[in-house]
Amino acid sequence: MPELPEVEVTRRSVAPRLEGALVRAVRVGAALRWPLGVEPASLVSLRIGPLQRRGKYIWLPLLHPDGAPQGGLLLHLGMSGSLAFLAEPAAAPGKHEHFDLVTDAGTLRLTDPRRFGAVVWSPALDQGMAARLLARLGREPFDPALTPALLRQGLQRRSVPIKTALLAGDIVVGAGNIYACEALYEAGIDPRTPANALTLADCERLLAALRDTLGRALELGGSTLRDFRDAHGMSGAFQDQAGVYGREGQPCRRCGTPVQRLVQGQRSTFFCPSCQRR
Repeated sequence: MPELPEVEVTRRSVAPRLEGALVRAVRVGAALRWPLGVEPASLVSLRIGPLQRRGKYIWLPLLHPDGAPQGGLLLHLGMSGSLAFLAEPAAAPGKHEHFDLVTDAGTLRLTDPRRFGAVVWSPALDQGMAARLLARLGREPFDPALTPALLRQGLQRRSVPIKTALLAGDIVVGAGNIYACEALYEAGIDPRTPANALTLADCERLLAALRDTLGRALELGGSTLRDFRDAHGMSGAFQDQAGVYGREGQPCRRCGTPVQRLVQGQRSTFFCPSCQRR
């Protein structure tokens, strides 16, 4: 599943071409997770404003030619989705290409073999379907207002393992499976530790590790484990530098102890039993 770095890499790869572009046509293919929520023809002749990201969602604001806001499109890549920016004329869509936003700068196309992704219209980011989908998201990891004390305050209400609490995304967004494993490894915290057992010092290390991990992933274009590409077809390289993720049985890069794997909430967790003691 594309995680926060992959979504942000995607946003950065399409934003320079899309911002200010004029919508010429909208094509909706097979049904995605939720309906578009508006007649496609009503989006024609609108301009695209500055793209934003919230968690794993991308927001494309739409503007009337006079600059008045006209709602926007909230995109989610689901389990296996990806966006591509195609020069005109774009090739005919294939079996798994379910949405085209055709503009005077090119075509933004969503490919999603499993159809768990979504493109939904909302009157504003804080209204309609967008507000409903974003309501339970936690703070952005790079938000200056997110302090170790605030992180600990949120974790105090959770007795679940810290890895599970991070994946929930309602305290802090962005710590998907890969990056939660890596941040906990960098912070020296066992993924099975109850969330409410973390001390303030633990939370200081964890927040710093999470920011460092996500920052490095952004610099490296995210992770490509199966088929992730940005909108220009470039793969990510973070997986090549992972400390524990996907390295079961291989020596820890720090101490040489074999990396172990366990299953938490139906997701694989990788950790070093020596560097991440309970």
